[in-house]
Amino acid sequence: MKIIDKIKQAQEKKTINYSFEYFPPKTELGYANLIDRIGRMSQLQPEFISCTWGAGGSTHERTLELCSTAQSVHGLDTLMHLTCTNMEKDKIDVALKEAKTNGIQNILALRGDPPRGAEYWTPVDNQFTHAIDLVKYIRQTYGNHFSIGVAGYPEGHIDCPSQEQDLKYLKEKVDAGADFIVTQFFYDVDAFKNWIKRCREIGIQVPIVPGIMPIPTYQTFRRMIHLCNVKVPTHLMNDLDAIKGDDQKVKDYGVQLAVKMIKQLHKEANVCNFHISTLNLERSTRLILEQLELAHPQEHAQVNKLSPWAPIHDPAKAELWDEFPNGRYGDYRSPAYGETTYGANQILPTSQAISKWGEPKSEEDINELFRKYIQGELDSLPWCEENLQTETDSIRQQLLSLIKQGYLTVSSQPAVNGAASDDPVYGWGPKGGYVYQKAFIEFFISDKIVKDLITRFSKEDAITYYITNRKGDFLTNVSDPDAQNAVTWGVFPGKEIIQPTIIEKASFESWKVKIQKYFYEIDTSSSLF
Repeated sequence: MKIIDKIKQAQEKKTINYSFEYFPPKTELGYANLIDRIGRMSQLQPEFISCTWGAGGSTHERTLELCSTAQSVHGLDTLMHLTCTNMEKDKIDVALKEAKTNGIQNILALRGDPPRGAEYWTPVDNQFTHAIDLVKYIRQTYGNHFSIGVAGYPEGHIDCPSQEQDLKYLKEKVDAGADFIVTQFFYDVDAFKNWIKRCREIGIQVPIVPGIMPIPTYQTFRRMIHLCNVKVPTHLMNDLDAIKGDDQKVKDYGVQLAVKMIKQLHKEANVCNFHISTLNLERSTRLILEQLELAHPQEHAQVNKLSPWAPIHDPAKAELWDEFPNGRYGDYRSPAYGETTYGANQILPTSQAISKWGEPKSEEDINELFRKYIQGELDSLPWCEENLQTETDSIRQQLLSLIKQGYLTVSSQPAVNGAASDDPVYGWGPKGGYVYQKAFIEFFISDKIVKDLITRFSKEDAITYYITNRKGDFLTNVSDPDAQNAVTWGVFPGKEIIQPTIIEKASFESWKVKIQKYFYEIDTSSSLF
């Protein structure tokens, strides 16, 4: 079914309509577990689901497969994202033909982000420079077969010089044939209401579906608002700063905030359709709907059924096992693995990058940048988007010593043996628990000293290492490279042990796409230094 009809029906009936967004997981087990998760979440009866499209069609097959499976197995209408970033006309033709063949009737037409590793978006086909070109082409080629949505940016697109110009572009996309608008997530309701008013004043009359993103973790939230240039009201940021050490409180706050935003927009702006960005997680979305009285808690017992192909996890715990990806490295079996917990996503225009980091021309220049970051003179590096955590104070001098020797550290943590979960420096999770950490460090290094380093490590039984380079060569002293090794865990009253940071080959290799020289991951139960 065309989802524009469902959107209009909800608007006419003044009832709240909701949908879910997913992304194609980065691993096979993650994909299998997402199919299982979508099966459970389908019982929440979303009006439709959407699936994102990787830059340049990098997730082409998985996006189509996910949409097709959701429709054929779970009976869900799907909205397939489609971008023209780094996409030739032939690729777009194939994607649209396969979508039609698989019964997909809804397309979210986007320009898209730059491919990973690229600074700027550049067209590879002059026919597709902007999203409007994609909208026009779909209408020209397929008529009204597809219901077409486009993206809206309540605070303006990061690449657009002004909000007025951004609104002009949005109206042109609608005039070209878009049926509805789905917005980027936001947290300032008043600003969003004002934006809708301005849309209507310039003649944009199609339905506008606000994107709602429940806050997953404090660090992920900070990273995402920074990357997407999303403004956050001061009082909201103050609330989160006060509870940032308690992951459960942050999630609970995110649920309450989403509920409040939906109620306010429904009541004050007559908004009836909401698109929830799930980040491939489950629990927050369900709780939001329960608190809106759109889903009933007693029905959830019927939802916890494990699909026959799901490879892991007790169905009674299926929605909870990957709720806390507290570091870059989570469980690679999770549907949510990799989307927000790893990778260097900070992309600055050249002028801003030069202003911030200069133009390093030697190894010494690079070392100096890393030193400034560790000293707090720089608030970020291309691999590290935010300031160092307070716990780094205890190992700052050791990190500086390593940098002098040419070890460019990008992530680290000190050993922690049973700190209180509300400890202001090391704590996380609910109060009344205890947290533990193995010391570990990640760093770039020249390949000239790899052999000497391995020789040194071989003399220390307590040290395990993973080594890879840009070509994909991989070395480790772990007997079973696929084994999981928790380096952060917490013990809390009435809960199973939570292991939010896990080191394993799959997660280590997923980060190698950003490697320029050898990159190391060391995990040790004794001090490396």
